[in-house]
Amino acid sequence: MGGKIAQMTEDLATPILTDMGLTLVDTEYLKEGKQWFLRVYIDSPEGVDLDTCTAVSERLSEALDKHDPIKEPYFLEVSSPGAERPLKSLDDFKANIGQNVRIGTYEKIDGEKTFEGLLEAVHDDYITVSVKNKTQERQIDIPVGKISKANLAVIF
Repeated sequence: MGGKIAQMTEDLATPILTDMGLTLVDTEYLKEGKQWFLRVYIDSPEGVDLDTCTAVSERLSEALDKHDPIKEPYFLEVSSPGAERPLKSLDDFKANIGQNVRIGTYEKIDGEKTFEGLLEAVHDDYITVSVKNKTQERQIDIPVGKISKANLAVIF
């Protein structure tokens, strides 16, 4: 059910966000305790502030009320994805070439399932990440179909 509602929310949110010059990063519909939460993460090249989140929340809330895809009571939360935002599409990866990323894979590649490093390149079926291990640096090609989770990473 969560995936279907998240998709319907994305369909309603996309034209609103496009009109406002914003990008949809992710949508989640999940239950925490006894409460349902519909979370919409937005971004723009300049970042987003509280006023922007409030404006999106108001417009999206009106669209959700009009189309009424959710029957149970829920809380709508609109926010920025934060510094370690998820990377969901090839466009997300392309927009973040040169940034630090953390990638998890469904199966091992070179004996590992987690890679942290600099996103070097994005191709149709794989991405290239430059990974440092102590004093050694190597480039890993990760097939897109094997990526289970990806996000920007703050590396100290």
